Amino acid sequence: MAPAPLTAKGEATRARIVAATAERILAAGLGGTSLDDVRAATLTSKGQLFHYFPGGKAELVRAVAEWQGQRVLDAQRPALDALDSWASWEEWRTRLLAHYDAQHGWGCPIGSLASEAATSDPQLAAALADYLRTWSGYLAAGVERMRRAGILRADADANRLGTAVLAAIEGGLLLTRTEQALWPLEVALDGALAHLRSWEAPAE
Repeated sequence: MAPAPLTAKGEATRARIVAATAERILAAGLGGTSLDDVRAATLTSKGQLFHYFPGGKAELVRAVAEWQGQRVLDAQRPALDALDSWASWEEWRTRLLAHYDAQHGWGCPIGSLASEAATSDPQLAAALADYLRTWSGYLAAGVERMRRAGILRADADANRLGTAVLAAIEGGLLLTRTEQALWPLEVALDGALAHLRSWEAPAE
């Protein structure tokens, strides 16, 4: 039997638990976050926690991953959905930097979860891999629009270039976390966009 839909108050409580858990995981890691930590941070009882997440910590962490992933994609919009010019890529870069700047040097929450989940939760690891493929797909779609418009060379491989941009982002975010500063991500993005521009079609 499917669970009864949550009330507006219930949805708000569930969202509060997810947000607090996300913050705790960023600070202490997945292994350093227990349900007792979540209960203390959210002032919820064990019964309440299992009411919203009957699958326990694994279900809660999957909810955190979904929430974090959607936040990152939404922060890049509308530019992410309309990458079709150099100006749109610059707007996308600005939006992405602004999002991570607001995270105060925590780096990529999805990347952090993926590295810990790979050996502990195959279902979560698969969901995170799917999310990263989705993000890469948006970037590849932008590259393909540029190729079809004749801005990029006809032999530009959209999938490979989209993956290269995402790889630069994730590497920049790792260094952003270790440095507790945004500049590594700025450098990574500038390098990724410079590489993309190297595929620009010659002027006729």
